[in-house]
Amino acid sequence: MKIQKPSIEYGIIGLGRFGFNLAISLANAGKEVMVIDKDENKIRQIKHLVDEAFIVKSLDKEILEETGIQNCNTVIVGISKELDISILTVLNIINMKVPRVIAKATTDEHGTILEKLGAEVIYPERDMAIKLSNKLIRSKSLEFIKLAGDMTIAEFKLPAYLINKTIEKCDLRKDFGLSIIAIENKKCTYTEVDPKYLLNEDDILVLVGSNKNINKFEKFIQKREVK
Repeated sequence: MKIQKPSIEYGIIGLGRFGFNLAISLANAGKEVMVIDKDENKIRQIKHLVDEAFIVKSLDKEILEETGIQNCNTVIVGISKELDISILTVLNIINMKVPRVIAKATTDEHGTILEKLGAEVIYPERDMAIKLSNKLIRSKSLEFIKLAGDMTIAEFKLPAYLINKTIEKCDLRKDFGLSIIAIENKKCTYTEVDPKYLLNEDDILVLVGSNKNINKFEKFIQKREVK
């Protein structure tokens, strides 16, 4: 008999390093989480942290339905090494009419198949490698988010030459083609940036612009520091 469960926010299938850490992060953020895995030890480690935890022998549609995974608003399939199981599981979850299905992929071919089935595809290892690479290349950037096309949001610790200058005096838009979309410091985050705002030493600039212009600004900072 199928278990009728109320709607739950997130379901995670597969408790590898990615799935396990994702489940803990969501649970720590106060989200409702259901996890499914065939490894009894992993379920034992995490069951006290999440709302529902199931040990399954297989990921057949009937077994998945008995867990109530179809009642989740979002299901993340963290299986990637066993491609056939990954693909079949995603297909089953999508056929259950789950509103949002996210699936982990390890290769472009794997990802293409999952996308054709209707899943949102992520490449955790690749994404982390790219993020680390950009951090190494952009030594002055504290954090960055790549947007569509060639645009990037990047955080920079306020360069020494801008301390005690107003936003309008900096004129980063004219000099570098960058816009200040927020200013962060220990007190708060300003998202409505006043042109008369006087920049302080502990301010962090949140900038948006093309990758080329972000790189241009970073190189400019590095040259000034060398001098």
